[in-house]
Amino acid sequence: MADKITFECVNCGNKTEQNAEASNIPECCGKPMQVEGLDACEISTTAEHSRLDNLDEPCDDGRSGS
Repeated sequence: MADKITFECVNCGNKTEQNAEASNIPECCGKPMQVEGLDACEISTTAEHSRLDNLDEPCDDGRSGS
């Protein structure tokens, strides 16, 4: 018996199953569906990525030497 993966639409909540060996990702509402139970990727809020929200000043990349 082959393993099955359940996909869920993030827009309408429609669900579908397909074999784990299948390489295509089903679409719904014009967008690829997401594996059920997995959260969508989000931008990290760690210090390394905090400049993404603050565009008012240039970034010091450490090349000045001091």
